Amino acid sequence: MPTSSASATDASKPAAASGGVQSLERAFDLLERMADAGGEVGLSELSASSGLPLPTIHRLMRTLVACGYVRQQPNRRYALGPRLIRLGESAARLLGTWARPYLARLVEETGETANMALLDGDEIVYVAQVPSKHSMRMFTEVGRRVLPHSTGVGKALLAHTPADEVRALLARTGMPAATEKTITTPEGFLDALEQVRRAGYAVDDNEQEIGVRCLAVSVPNSPSAAAVSISGPAGRVTEKATERIVPILQEVAQELSVALANTNPPQG
Repeated sequence: MPTSSASATDASKPAAASGGVQSLERAFDLLERMADAGGEVGLSELSASSGLPLPTIHRLMRTLVACGYVRQQPNRRYALGPRLIRLGESAARLLGTWARPYLARLVEETGETANMALLDGDEIVYVAQVPSKHSMRMFTEVGRRVLPHSTGVGKALLAHTPADEVRALLARTGMPAATEKTITTPEGFLDALEQVRRAGYAVDDNEQEIGVRCLAVSVPNSPSAAAVSISGPAGRVTEKATERIVPILQEVAQELSVALANTNPPQG
């Protein structure tokens, strides 16, 4: 899963090299670093991770605070601000609408309900769904937020995140049990992520809801960490069905990746 530290513009790179405005690039880089850190950081942490000098970071943060995209806490640390919520919700709705044809193909070829989910801070948010045509089918409300440890999409999205970052996330969210099969220890979840890396897909086996199995894969190179999944009754989403469904999931995720890359405007 890409992080802002891997994808953000190098702080020492002139803005002209990427055809952008350096201060704007740096401001978005700082926002992404804040999100990667759980939404709240200190200036010294941002300086260490970004390589920018403290005076530059302080100036950028003052501007972001004035605009409402960042707020300063009583402890002098900085947190992501409420104005980002509206932007994120609007973008998620548009992404969900745009992704529906890909999910519809998943439903057509697998017979099960298809979902798209994003990692938003420490939570998973479902942004699109196309329901199965079966009378017995799974529904997940678009906009619903869940914790990553009990979901297939959560495992898919965190599979390539460093272990210390996964532990920090789990410490912030806790690991409540949704069912008797939910993974409730960091070591158990890290073992599950290793299985995802080996297999190339994630499974939620009655961990979010008894009687339901979910198969999920991440969308490679997505600018915002995203995953697609199918979910259905455990009696239909069997081990044999998994062998047939996973290659379809992986193919659709790759098509989504290519489509996301093609939405970037050509560089002049």
